[in-house]
Amino acid sequence: MPDIRQLRYFIALAETLHFGRAAERLNLTQPPLSRQIMALEKDLGVRLVDRHSRHVRLTQAGLRFVAEAREIVTLFDRACRNARRAASGEIGELSLGFMMHAAQTIVPKLARRVMTDLPGVELRLREVMPNILVSDLMAGQLDLGVMFPPPPVRGLEVRPVYRERLCVVLQAGHELAARSLICRDDLVNLPLILTPAETAPALRNVIEEYCHAGGFRPTIRVETQLQTTIVSLAAEGIGAGLVPVSVRRLAPSGVQFCELEEAPTIDHVLAWCAANMNPSLKLFLAMTFPESGDPAIHR
Repeated sequence: MPDIRQLRYFIALAETLHFGRAAERLNLTQPPLSRQIMALEKDLGVRLVDRHSRHVRLTQAGLRFVAEAREIVTLFDRACRNARRAASGEIGELSLGFMMHAAQTIVPKLARRVMTDLPGVELRLREVMPNILVSDLMAGQLDLGVMFPPPPVRGLEVRPVYRERLCVVLQAGHELAARSLICRDDLVNLPLILTPAETAPALRNVIEEYCHAGGFRPTIRVETQLQTTIVSLAAEGIGAGLVPVSVRRLAPSGVQFCELEEAPTIDHVLAWCAANMNPSLKLFLAMTFPESGDPAIHR
């Protein structure tokens, strides 16, 4: 059967209608080109060119064959390019899981980076509970995860990408809501609505350590997984929440967000499984965390 090389030879001949000029374009001598064209005609069982002393002319079969040969060569070249681009990560898929807070902070920036710098990569976003992200990454269901710092997991790579402080969310009519700054001591007897430790251990640890530094243990009235639920419960006067400041962007009614004295901070990290062989992941990481060092944390 004809091979791709013979198709290229015939296309060059069809475009020059001259064995000598076609051979020169192909960096060949004329005899091997003539042999390849004759071999092509023999394989096809048809004559593609009428040979004359000074030029050649395409037969009807040759005219038809060259048109479709060009399409085949174009598709073949594109397939080769795309195979190389897929191997390098320039085209492919990248799945990013994230906790709710990150949708208001770092995820839009990461999404824009992928779409701008890797236009051939399809980005898939999925909002996931923080305690589920690690298992999904290790199982290969996600390529990247944005979360609070997780407990150490063998094979899980983590880099900080964002840092934000915590604030207090209160019912709008609460006596503390009118203050521009809430002191740590104001939390001593304030009923709190917090995320369970098993859902977001890093966030819970930050809050408890902040209280312990003030010499008291937090008074926990309710635990709930979602920050939006914390805000909704605060709006009903059930308690106060200590939440990342990014939650303010949701702009819910019936609550007041207040700054906190010596506010603690919580990191958002980008995590991935070291064993993940997705070329698009490797390319994205190389662009995001160059060998010169990790990027500065966005605030």
